[in-house]
Amino acid sequence: MHKDLEHPFGEGEGKLVELLYPKPLPMRLDRWLVSQRPEQSRARIQKLINAEYVRVNGKIGQAKTPLREGDVIRLWLPPPEPLSYLKPEKMDLNILFEDEHLIVINKPAGLAVHPAPGNKDGTLVNGLLHHCKDLPGINGKLRPGIVHRLDKDTTGCIVVAKSQEALVKLQIQIQKRIASRNYLAIIHGVPKGESGTIVGSIGRHPVDRKKYAVVNSDSARHAATHWQLLERLNDYSLISFTLDTGRTHQIRVHCAHIGHPIVGDPTYSRCRKLPIKLSTQILHAIKLGLNHPITNNRMEFEAPLPNPFERLLTVLRNKQTASS
Repeated sequence: MHKDLEHPFGEGEGKLVELLYPKPLPMRLDRWLVSQRPEQSRARIQKLINAEYVRVNGKIGQAKTPLREGDVIRLWLPPPEPLSYLKPEKMDLNILFEDEHLIVINKPAGLAVHPAPGNKDGTLVNGLLHHCKDLPGINGKLRPGIVHRLDKDTTGCIVVAKSQEALVKLQIQIQKRIASRNYLAIIHGVPKGESGTIVGSIGRHPVDRKKYAVVNSDSARHAATHWQLLERLNDYSLISFTLDTGRTHQIRVHCAHIGHPIVGDPTYSRCRKLPIKLSTQILHAIKLGLNHPITNNRMEFEAPLPNPFERLLTVLRNKQTASS
């Protein structure tokens, strides 16, 4: 059982949740709270315990405090941290779906997903703060509601949570690959075979720290990218990608690593002559599948190809026809 009270420990505004530990076998406080409050992440629960916002039978709880049958746990949930330092901006968002729990956007090229130090304006988050009045405070500083990210010049489907519960549940779906993400890209050259998997740990480039690369180091993180050849287009290929992991620049780094970089990639595919002038890379998150975080209904979304992708594909297909 639990009940919500208005004023915890004399701390003022916030929400107090009181729970009764019902099990005969002892269990660590932090682990049990994570199981009872799925809308809060494990890291968030740890922070609340460390901030002394959890009491067990009236005493300050520790993460390792063993709970026993009949123990009364009181957890204070402070009000969301205001994001007044981020400026809401009116933005023409291409919304594929929206309800009170989540919003799915077809992100255009050139739009950064979230602010970074020194760059707090003109991002998707700024647009969402204007569009979603209840978004502030979700997921802390600079990244309210962000479940996963797309690079600035990558287009297509991205889901954003509008509540803490939706955020945690959607992030778990990404981590456990319950959510599916499918990308399309045009790459330089034609890979060997019809399909395959690129496996290589990704970390900071050993020389250019603004880039990423497949590296052998303790800081590198395992990454796996599955690809399927959809169409040969002379010296180019249309490829479908799915991911086992979601590392920064993963598809772009892996394609460059095997010698077939993404067409138009300003970082990993420079100094290559192109059939048409491009202002962005040709990488598009075309499909997104997920279970609704509240109803658990399966949902599938598809974002149409952006104009630069369509134009390049048409030019390459025409050249392929002319040369055959």
